[in-house]
Amino acid sequence: MISFNQIPVSLRVPGAYVEFDSSRAGGGLPALPNRVLVIGQKLAAGTAPSLVPQRIFGTAQAEQLFGKASILARAIGAFKAADQSSECWAIALTDLAGGTAATGTITVTGPATAAGTIALMIAGQKVPVGVANAAAAATVATAIAAAINAKTTLPVSAAAVGAVVTLTCLHKGTAGNDIDVRHSYYQGEALPAGIGLAIVPMANGAGDPDYDALADAIADGDYRTFILAHHSAPVLTSVETELRDRMGPTRMLESFCWTAKRGDLASLVAFGPTRNSEFVSIIGTGVSPTPTWEWAGNYGAVGGYYSAIDPARPLQTLRLDQVLPPAENVRFGRADREALLAVGIATYAVGGDGSVTIERTVTSYQKDAYGQPSTAFLDAETTLTLSYIRVAVRSRFLSKFPRHKLADDGTRFGAGQSIVTPSTLRAEYVALFRELEEAGLVENIDQFKADLIVERDAADRNRVNALLPPDLVNQLRIHASQVQFRS
Repeated sequence: MISFNQIPVSLRVPGAYVEFDSSRAGGGLPALPNRVLVIGQKLAAGTAPSLVPQRIFGTAQAEQLFGKASILARAIGAFKAADQSSECWAIALTDLAGGTAATGTITVTGPATAAGTIALMIAGQKVPVGVANAAAAATVATAIAAAINAKTTLPVSAAAVGAVVTLTCLHKGTAGNDIDVRHSYYQGEALPAGIGLAIVPMANGAGDPDYDALADAIADGDYRTFILAHHSAPVLTSVETELRDRMGPTRMLESFCWTAKRGDLASLVAFGPTRNSEFVSIIGTGVSPTPTWEWAGNYGAVGGYYSAIDPARPLQTLRLDQVLPPAENVRFGRADREALLAVGIATYAVGGDGSVTIERTVTSYQKDAYGQPSTAFLDAETTLTLSYIRVAVRSRFLSKFPRHKLADDGTRFGAGQSIVTPSTLRAEYVALFRELEEAGLVENIDQFKADLIVERDAADRNRVNALLPPDLVNQLRIHASQVQFRS
């Protein structure tokens, strides 16, 4: 007897009744949409309310919603420059009312003994300042402040008193401490003769928004890629907690977070061991001129987009075109990057032309639940591949066996009955993982079949339990050769 889904067996009115069953319509592995959520602070000028997800179609819209120079708008700009295709959402947080804005100073010495241009750079943006011959220090300071205030995409305002320019972050909070201020970044740039600049870095920003409020604001929103525009320890802890819950076996919301951390080698090596999440990849920017929120936007755009195409394929060598590397004399060497990777900090390489490329996308996971060192989730590709496999398993079984009855192996039932047995499900698992093998996501399918367990639950006869033992495909990271020469 055939199991109909909609046509009742008690019909008496004559006719030809036809229903549709889509359970066999789908074929192959499921697509993996890359729905993105960018998280960061907004300015008061932004029209969007705080903690309300907004669909983002372009950078100009983000600037209107969150403020042109805001952390969130700039992160979205870096994201959109690298990924125009993925569905992008953003959620804004308002600065903490009792927070403190970071400040820094530029002290000018002079007068100028020749005309020229100060190649000032703030937050990775060029701020050229013209200087006339014989210009006094106070005159130059006034010109610097005016040039800064005229550039509406900068995250700081400026005020000159005498020869001192005071910079104040437009945002309150610790994020402003990461704003880079420098001059003469590019080769050949130099200060006008007679002019000196003493820069006190941005510091003393304090008080971040309540990131714990994010969990309720996004609820069960299906965001695959999180881009976190800020990274202080309390902020990361809050986001890690939410990701752990989202990725658990009851919610199963496949989400992975990309963010960035600024600092020299010593500070990053000290920071790395304080984190431990297989759902977060933190790229160490060094002392790059580009702020961390733009690094996060660019890193998350590339990581999210390409891992959606193939979650197991390594992201190494992909370019990050929206960021600037540190000055050549303070870039991380090979030994430095080994040290960073050992403490859960992702790394990048710099080409001879100054281009930045991803080197290795490790997660911050370093220890298991017992506090013992573990490499189980060393690379983001591992978490992302497992996440996709879970999507594939759920998609296959929920679509193919949506309203089936369950019986023991060996039960005799008529053809066309919507009944499954453990052996039926086992065969479906094997077929699915063969497709995953062909897609280059798993290997050693014979081992999978040998170790696969599918059994009916002894206590709950409506339940089937399965132990899936896939061997995940790996990434080609290192090619070692020995040249055994003859003379």
